[in-house]
Amino acid sequence: MEGREKIVNEFYAQYVEDNRLDRTRRGQMEYFTTMHYIHQYLKPGMKVVEIGAGTGRLSLDLAKEGYDVTAVEYTDANFEKLQKNAESFNNVTTIQGDAVNLHQLEDSAYDVTLLFGPMYHLYSEEDQLAALKEASRITKPDGKVFIAFISVYAIMYTNYLIEQCGDMRFGLEENYTKDYQVKHFPEQLFTGFDITEFEELVDKTTLKRIKTLATDGVIELVEMAGGSNFNLSDENFEAYKKYHLAMCEKRELLGSSNHLIVICNNQ
Repeated sequence: MEGREKIVNEFYAQYVEDNRLDRTRRGQMEYFTTMHYIHQYLKPGMKVVEIGAGTGRLSLDLAKEGYDVTAVEYTDANFEKLQKNAESFNNVTTIQGDAVNLHQLEDSAYDVTLLFGPMYHLYSEEDQLAALKEASRITKPDGKVFIAFISVYAIMYTNYLIEQCGDMRFGLEENYTKDYQVKHFPEQLFTGFDITEFEELVDKTTLKRIKTLATDGVIELVEMAGGSNFNLSDENFEAYKKYHLAMCEKRELLGSSNHLIVICNNQ
């Protein structure tokens, strides 16, 4: 095991992914927004595939709603947990696979494809395009492809500007060239994109972009900066969720979100 495989597997072997979308307000917001937009395109009887399914939170919730779901996960630790979590489902197929080569999956097999996670850990344009093209290949014509990615700006805010998280000078060296062009390389672990940069990457494929949206918005930055002083009541969180949905497609706010999604129509 070496390169990307080694780096990503070592991280997820010690990181608890299983309840990530529940244990913080930012995780809850990411889940809420993601599911809200998925349901705009899902119809009864549709087949769904999630590439980068982690331990299965989204896939299994969609399966509970009656959808036929295929959950693909790359890392050993997450896949083992995914298999256990999916044991009681007869409408979930679990596969250990790599987004850049989904040879286990047939062409034009799915109505909705969720590429959630792999783009965080693909560092070369060759691999990035391979994952996008594979997502397109396995999706039916006029099916929908959801692609999650991370904002490089949010990485700078949350990982390096907040004092307890890191060193801004190191963050600049890690994520930018001297003339502030975004860099991508394996030792970053999580690689971030400029919003336009990522959209232009998608445009190099046959996927047709419908919209770009922020899934968690500024709440990650606020929650991390606030630390133990951050206390958002359930009532206020419900109000903020409504506000976030009204604002999450605004172009001027996209870069402040940690996680984003591009929704595409498959050509």
